[in-house]
Amino acid sequence: MTRVLLTGFEPFGGESLNPSWQAVRAVAVDPPQGIDVHAAQLPCVFGDAIDALYDAVRETEPDLVVCVGQAGGRPHLTVERVAVNIDDAVIPDNLGARPVDEPVVPGGPAAYFATLPVKACVAAVRDAGLPAAVSQTAGTYVCNHVFYALMHLAATERPGLRGGFVHVPYAPEQVTDRALPSLPVATVAEGLRMIVITAAHRTEDVRAVGGATH
Repeated sequence: MTRVLLTGFEPFGGESLNPSWQAVRAVAVDPPQGIDVHAAQLPCVFGDAIDALYDAVRETEPDLVVCVGQAGGRPHLTVERVAVNIDDAVIPDNLGARPVDEPVVPGGPAAYFATLPVKACVAAVRDAGLPAAVSQTAGTYVCNHVFYALMHLAATERPGLRGGFVHVPYAPEQVTDRALPSLPVATVAEGLRMIVITAAHRTEDVRAVGGATH
């Protein structure tokens, strides 16, 4: 049985909830058949988030890790292709830190690709009738911070570990006074189930257009 660790974040930026954690928790409560799913909540804090991720990996010894974060304003579940070795925070984290032009891992490579079958995961979500897309950037905030740290761990200490990152839209209750896209948490959770199933059962990606012009 494939063991999967899903992580989501605590609320940040003045929000009262974070749909990434709500959806991850829902998948752990009702996982896909034949897949052992564990969930961990990460603080939205530079450094501490990596510590919490690594603790969860040690505790669960997963085969696959999918970290999930909120990307307010995006209309799709977006499966991230690449993590970059830079922290450049446009807003402070939950403890007030705001690193600018600092590496996630000093001396680490400039970037890592996800080891999820990114385009196959997107296709599976779309086949389920849900909105999904490939993303070329996870930003330079705590989400990318965690994504890069996960891939660095896999590259340096856990070569059998596969992983990646998924960004999800706001929940509807977060945008009642804002004209921004949103998806119900139950819908996001169903999309994450499709991603987990796909990543658990295949390593090779599909060849399909998933690029961007800008």
